[in-house]
Amino acid sequence: MVEQELHSIFKRGSKTYFYSTMFFPRSIKDDVFKLYSFMRVADDHVDSIPQRPDLLQEMRKGLDKAMSGDATGDVIVDSFAELCLRKEFDLRWVDAFIDSMSMDTYKSSYRTIEELERYLYGSAEVVGLMMASIMDLPEGSHHGAMRLGRAMQFINFIRDVQEDCALGRSYFPQEELEQHGLTSLCEEEARGHPAAFLAIIRSQLERYHRWQDEAEASFRYIPRKFLLPIKTASDMYRFTARRIAVDPFVVYHRKVKPSIGRIVSGYLLNLMTVPTRY
Repeated sequence: MVEQELHSIFKRGSKTYFYSTMFFPRSIKDDVFKLYSFMRVADDHVDSIPQRPDLLQEMRKGLDKAMSGDATGDVIVDSFAELCLRKEFDLRWVDAFIDSMSMDTYKSSYRTIEELERYLYGSAEVVGLMMASIMDLPEGSHHGAMRLGRAMQFINFIRDVQEDCALGRSYFPQEELEQHGLTSLCEEEARGHPAAFLAIIRSQLERYHRWQDEAEASFRYIPRKFLLPIKTASDMYRFTARRIAVDPFVVYHRKVKPSIGRIVSGYLLNLMTVPTRY
């Protein structure tokens, strides 16, 4: 019952990563569901209308309680607490994640890329570090794990620009928008300044690819049985980036994502082509 609830929450939040995760060995698959279910619920608290920052803080307090041995009765929190203890997560990672989620309740834009990177550290890079811990990867993998988390979240920012505009948020450096004569990437302004919009999206896609390339340089640290689903997910995010690059205005009329069939075929291709040592 608990496993089914965790699966349902994770699937609701990210179909691309959910279906890629299904290819992990059973030995770590349940841990990945515990991790992403906690992250998904926390994110839901700040993306809801109205937002629920009090529930986000309750999750953090509940986590401390559960980790001290006093179960909360919340299967999401209790399962994540057990994972934190068993895999010895650095609790500063958890605090950084909660801090970045909290930023979504009071901060709507980022002036510079450095400012945005601080947000990305807590919202995505620490998740990569937790995944590395789940797989017992060596410390040499950590930079790549962080970059992979950052890159995946960033392509989601590009894909979900319309959704974020509706929430009053912008995850692109404001100073870079202004260099192109834009104040936001909301649809009306983008369509009114198409050349500027295309230029800024292409520059952000280039940034995504740089980060993704850095991440994939560390794939050599990942055992093949774990690499297959991770590379499949990475390939699917690159697919999303390619589709947006063909017509960046597509982000205003549909959410670009691979089909389940494409994810499965991508995994099968990797199964046939990824060597024992990457």
